[in-house]
Parts: sequence; structure tokens; C-alpha cells
Amino acid sequence: MRHILLAVAVLALIAGGACNCGSEETPAQQASDELNRGLEAHSAGRLDEAAAAYYKVLAYDARNKYAFYNLGLIDDTSGRPEPAESYYRLALNIDPDYVPALFNLAILRKNGGSTEEAIELYRKVLIIEPDHADAHWNLGLALQEIAEESEAQEHLARAIEIDPNLEGRTPAPSPSPAP
Repeated sequence: MRHILLAVAVLALIAGGACNCGSEETPAQQASDELNRGLEAHSAGRLDEAAAAYYKVLAYDARNKYAFYNLGLIDDTSGRPEPAESYYRLALNIDPDYVPALFNLAILRKNGGSTEEAIELYRKVLIIEPDHADAHWNLGLALQEIAEESEAQEHLARAIEIDPNLEGRTPAPSPSPAP
């Protein structure tokens, strides 16, 4: 239900358009200001305030991948994987190569039981960023689950080569708010 309400709120903001209300700032500047407000609130753990700012970003810029990603991150870290996945996919509709959204979506899909899709997503991350240690690590762990031990060991070794701190760790965590 919350997912539907959030989607309705986003659509209402987008459909209603943004009001400059006498401001000299362009919609792009206003979107940037709101994104910065959202990032500040997000970093401080004020997630409701951050989400409200990200929705305002979308009112000014309906194709802002960072706002969609950060809304997904809020839902993801709040234990709401379904809306998080929707927001990550909205970010990816705007930029199919947006690594943070690809990576987090891979984690969600893996945790949701779709190991094969997660593997595809991690592979795409590595095409874009070949030295993404966390993607190598998580891909290696996912490949172990489907008994692709040789390739799994290659990715795990590459991950440790890039970041020695990964050795012995469970799947890599989601990144921070963007940008």
C-alpha cells in the first residue's frame, strides 16, 4: 500500500508541475537545491525530510535519476524492498548504466531469490566499472551458489586484489546516497 501511495505522490508532483512562485531560479537550479537539501537530510538520518526533498526534485525534474535512486535507497534501508526496486528501476530507465542503481538492484534481486538476475546485473556493473571490488565480491558469492566455483573464485580473488579488506566479508553493502 505504501508503495502505491508513494507512486501516487510522485505522479501528483510531476503532473502538477513545479511552481517557481516568483523565484528567479530555473527548474534545474531548484531541482539541484532540493537534491542538496535531500542529501543533507539523508546523511543526517532524517529520511522523511529527505524523501520530501527528493519528491520536490522530481517536481522540477521528472527524469532525475539521483532522486529516484535516493528514494530507492531510503526504502531499501528501511526494509521495503518492493518500492526500493521500483525506484531503482526508474533510475535505470533514465540511465541504464547507472552503477549505484544496478548494484543495489542486484543486491535486492539476490536477496529476493533471483540469483540469476543478480548475476546478470553484477556482470553489467563490471562491464561499466571493471574494478568495482564489491561487484566482483558479490558476483563471486552468487556464482558459488549456483555451483560455478571456478568463475566464482576468479571474481572473489579479483575483489580481494582490488580491495584486500573484502576477504572474509559477507556480500558488500549498498552505497551511500547519490550523487
